[in-house]
Amino acid sequence: MGGVILGALTGADLSRHTILAVAVIVVVAHASGSLARRIGQPRVLGEIVGGIVLGPSVLGAAWPEATSRVFPAEVVGQLKPLSDIGLILFMFVVGMELDRRHLRGQRHRAVVVSHVSIILPFVGGALLAWWLHGVLDAPSDLLPFCLFVGAAMAVTAFPVLARILQETGLDRTPVGAMALTCAAVDDVTAWCILAAVLAVAGGGGVATVLATLAWSLAFGAAMWWVVRPLLARYEVPLALALGLAFASAWTTDLIGIHALFGAFLAGTVMPERKGDKLVLADRLSAVTDAVLLPVFFMLVGLSTRLGLLDEPWLWGIAAVVTLVAVAGKLGGATVAARLTGESWRDATTIGLLMNTRGLTEIVILTVGLERGLIDDTMFTIMVVMALATTIMAVPVLRRANLVPEAGAPAVASMLADPPS
Repeated sequence: MGGVILGALTGADLSRHTILAVAVIVVVAHASGSLARRIGQPRVLGEIVGGIVLGPSVLGAAWPEATSRVFPAEVVGQLKPLSDIGLILFMFVVGMELDRRHLRGQRHRAVVVSHVSIILPFVGGALLAWWLHGVLDAPSDLLPFCLFVGAAMAVTAFPVLARILQETGLDRTPVGAMALTCAAVDDVTAWCILAAVLAVAGGGGVATVLATLAWSLAFGAAMWWVVRPLLARYEVPLALALGLAFASAWTTDLIGIHALFGAFLAGTVMPERKGDKLVLADRLSAVTDAVLLPVFFMLVGLSTRLGLLDEPWLWGIAAVVTLVAVAGKLGGATVAARLTGESWRDATTIGLLMNTRGLTEIVILTVGLERGLIDDTMFTIMVVMALATTIMAVPVLRRANLVPEAGAPAVASMLADPPS
């Protein structure tokens, strides 16, 4: 068996070893996710950490040959398509879970809060990246690097935030509804910004960038005003939904932005009929969350090399990046929420929740790493920031007594369509 693991893997040996690797990944993801829940953290955070543990930062550091034995290059090559499929399905589900009622009832206040909480960390991140570009010898040109880091700083993890609301009981409160609405607006805006950044990063001059943006807008308009009404007329079986998700992902990748943007867009146009969309989302999530996303976390773990931060000044940069991210997101959302009429208590709660980055941040960072906008060192620094901002949310909410008591009013009534 040792020869199979260490030697070049082909054919049946490669298939067997890939199956074994997936089994290890799924078990570790389940164990680390369950542990995270036990200590009051979102399950997905534990799964991300589990992927890092399997990579060179922990397992590889303690036993240098372990990672290469369990996850040799040939197996990693087999896992990459599974990871890509998992991310496409994940973004498709995220799009489906964006209840459009969130964007109606409180949209004016939510737009103000979410956009302020995007602009401030975006500007702060871009300015910080301008300095880091030379310090870290970034692999990409200055403008794409600054724009990408700014966009990555600005994101809120809508799926993680929704689960935090459920696990803390904040989903039963008005402030929970407001935070979820802001995160929904934030999610749509952040992915649009990322699409624009990737268009700029693609190079080819102003004409090419404008053409990419024009094609993106045209495709988005076609999906919203042509495909969405058509889907609303008929039952959408699982096969058709999956076909739409992958076709949309392929189209946006062909346009030059990213496949994930197309999958997200496909999710947003799925019809909201008698809960069918949520049933479909649950069916897809069962496989995606249990198998495919853990594979992605493993590949993230292989790219997250904490050993690269081998100098105190690099950890200092990670701390500065985290502080800028927190100041821009938490500070911006808190002040904006207060100015739109929330109490300081509720505004602070919204700020803490909007500061959660988690899985969405990791996905965006992976896109940047694949496109050569950031290198492994900057990727690792940004992963540290993403984990820190996600870890702090629930403990700070509980410490500040911002979590509601049992019996808080249900938020469902707040999200109902306002009377005409």
